[in-house]
Amino acid sequence: MSTKTVVVVSAGLSQPSSTRLLADRLAEATARELLAGGTPARVEVVELRDLAHEITDALLTGFAPEALAAALEQVSRADGLIAVTPVFTASYSGLFKSFFDVLDKDALSGTPVLLGATAGTARHSLVLDHALRPLFSYLRAVVSPTAVFAASEDWGGGDETTTGLPERVSRAAGEFAALVARHDTERDDPFADVVPFAEQLRRLGGDTTP
Repeated sequence: MSTKTVVVVSAGLSQPSSTRLLADRLAEATARELLAGGTPARVEVVELRDLAHEITDALLTGFAPEALAAALEQVSRADGLIAVTPVFTASYSGLFKSFFDVLDKDALSGTPVLLGATAGTARHSLVLDHALRPLFSYLRAVVSPTAVFAASEDWGGGDETTTGLPERVSRAAGEFAALVARHDTERDDPFADVVPFAEQLRRLGGDTTP
């Protein structure tokens, strides 16, 4: 069975960050679920923190610098996307939104997406449904049913087992992996059925010689 590529987009600003930590947990769980189902997976990570200047340049000029262009290509070719953002002012971060602003509007059409967000308190958890889902629905992605939010308390004391975060990650990864396993990244070639010009001329002239 062919290897599936899962691309992780993390918009954490600090290093290390809880956003990247959640992204890694989701990616690891997804890879395990895919492998358990007989599908090998390759995980690639796009750190938006490292592309901040390039994203700004692309917004101002309309052209993506080399590093950003490579990241956009990664996302466009993914069998599945894990997108995780910190919450700023009750929504996704500006860096996160700007990256998807410079992505081709059709790049995620039909692509499975697993959403994640992090913040200081659980009162920001509604950002998953009020901000993130509408964004990726607009991009015509296939948004996985379960999204994962992690507040500071989910990492507190070094003991995740009391918070339910591992269970949420596991359930989300299982649903997402099922979508990824069925996804086909082959794009329809709009020129695949175009009749060669010489053949068109022969037909116009009534010449049926092959």
